[in-house]
This record gives sequence, structure tokens and C-alpha cells, in this order.
Amino acid sequence: MLTKMIETLKRNPRTIVFTEGTDYRILDAADKLTGAGILDVILLGTDEEVMASAKAGNYNIEKCTIVDPSSYPGTDEMAVEMAKLRKGKMTEEQCREALSKSNYFGTMLVKMGKADCLLGGAAYSTADTVRPALQLIKTKPGNKIVSSCFILVRGDEKIAMGDCAINIDPSEDDLVEIAIESANTAKIFGIDPKVAMLSYSTLGSGKGPSVTKVANATKKIREAAPDLAVEGEIQFDASVSPDVAGIKCPGSPVAGQANTFIFPDINAGNIGYKIASRLGGYTAVGPVLQGLNAPINDLSRGCTAEEVYSMAIVTAALSVPPEAAEEEEQVDMAELETIVRTVVEAYLAAQKLKK
Repeated sequence: MLTKMIETLKRNPRTIVFTEGTDYRILDAADKLTGAGILDVILLGTDEEVMASAKAGNYNIEKCTIVDPSSYPGTDEMAVEMAKLRKGKMTEEQCREALSKSNYFGTMLVKMGKADCLLGGAAYSTADTVRPALQLIKTKPGNKIVSSCFILVRGDEKIAMGDCAINIDPSEDDLVEIAIESANTAKIFGIDPKVAMLSYSTLGSGKGPSVTKVANATKKIREAAPDLAVEGEIQFDASVSPDVAGIKCPGSPVAGQANTFIFPDINAGNIGYKIASRLGGYTAVGPVLQGLNAPINDLSRGCTAEEVYSMAIVTAALSVPPEAAEEEEQVDMAELETIVRTVVEAYLAAQKLKK
């Protein structure tokens, strides 16, 4: 399937922009991606610095395009367009100054169609990757927020967790969007989503504003996505243990077998996925950003070159337009899901070999 994945991306040429073009992990991934003809790559940075870093690490980036934000000939046009997007919030001069930073510059390359997707965060914080995306790419129709989802993998087991990285204290409506988007992300990674809306209460056993928020969000999810299997509010033990589920919420189609977990706030989410990763033996893939008009994903600053490579392919695969599914020899959505699963599985297999 890896061969088929590569062939599919070759039939659907994609260009990805990396905001940190001098980072050795980025250069390693760029070497592999362009060398195999999987993706076209734009590296941001000065020619001298990028080439020096590549030479120091013995990376072949001859097929990559290096773009220096400080000397880009289309900066004026880009600043004008950005000022329109930020009307009343930023002047052209302020936009020009922001464009000297690779996170804003790279995001505008995507916005203006010079690249299909972006991967950043090897040196930038999550906020510095997400903020330009929110301001310039903006959310897709029907979405009001950007959220995130981690896919956690342990052997053949895969679970999804959201939102662990973006929304600090989501409202009821935010939780609805997070849950539905996370379920869609879970599907892409081969998970048949059974969504648990997590709380310290199970179906009214506890009281408090957070409990009410999660319970009301669950009701709204059932109205907005009636085909989605969801339970809440529910405690974590009742969501994963059939024995506990039998006592706390008997007859639930989700309790005891949940695989997609939605947290009430970022404290619970961030702590929860890191506990699963560090103590539970899961490998965390992500965060995958959800709700944007174009695929922009964030790397951990502690990422490896292998993670950059994998996330680049995931991001690029997600940028293949839906209409491509109607064309002969193009991927359909089922094939796209298989592509992404294959990328993740290949990455995990490589990680095992390293241990």
C-alpha cells in the first residue's frame, strides 16, 4: 500500500511549505520526500543558511525550492492581500513586517495558492503555527473554530483524543464541533468512532458547570450528527471498561468501548494524552489541526525527522481536493483513508525498528 500511496500523490502533485527550512529534521524529510518524487517542497529561509545546514547534514535538497521571505519578489502583492484579509486589524506596513516571519509568510503562500499545505512547529510554538492559519486561511464553511486531535497508537490499537492542544475552555458549541471533527479525523486514521464526552460525572452522577456543559454538548451532537455514536457526559472508566459501563450506564452503545475521547477543556486533554503516551505506551501522532480551509499541521518541537516525514505525507494527502475522487486514477475518500493509515503504520514500524 505504501507504493500505491506514493503513486497516488505523484498523480496528484502537491506542494508543501516548511516554515523552518534550516532545521535538520526538516531537511532530512525534504531530502526523502523530493528524492522519491512524493512531494514538491518549499523551504523557507535564506539560500546561504538553508544550503549551509543541508551541507552540514549531507542532505540533498537540489529538488527543493528555497524561498527567502526577506527578498521574495512578491512581498508587496502578498502584503496587499494580507491587509485585505486583516482589514481594520493590520495595516499594509504591519502585514509586511509580519511577513518577514516564516510562519506568516508560509501561511500566505498557501492562501495565495503557491503551496497546497503547510507543516510547521519544529521551532515555533503551536500558537505561532495556528494564529496565522486562523487569521489568514480561516475556518472552512460550517466551522467556527480550529481544533486539534491526536491519534494514539499502541500495537494494533488506535484511539483519538481531542482537543488537547488548541481550545483552552471550549463552550458547548465548541465541544460539538470538536467532537464531530475529531470523529471525522478518527475515520481518516481507520477508527470507527465511538465518541465519549468525558467528565467527572456519568449521566448525572455529579453536578457542576462543566458537567452541564458536556451534557448539553452531547445532546447537541446527537441533533447535529444523529448517525454518530456518542455518549456523555461520561467518566473515563465507564467509557472504556465494560464492567463499569454495565453499572454506570447499562445499554449504552458507546460506554465500555469508546475509542474517540473528547475532553471538557485543554487541561484535561493535554494531561490525558500525555499520560496515555508516557505511561500507557501509546505513540502520539499529531496534533492534526481540524476545521481549516487548507491543511496546516503543527509539529512538536521535540519531533524527530521520521515524524516530520510522516506528518508531511499526512498533511499532503489531506490536501487532495474532493473533486479528484471523481477523476479516473485519482483517489477516492476510502483510498485516502487507507493512504493516511499506511503512512502512520509505516512510521510506527520504523519507530519499533529503532528501539
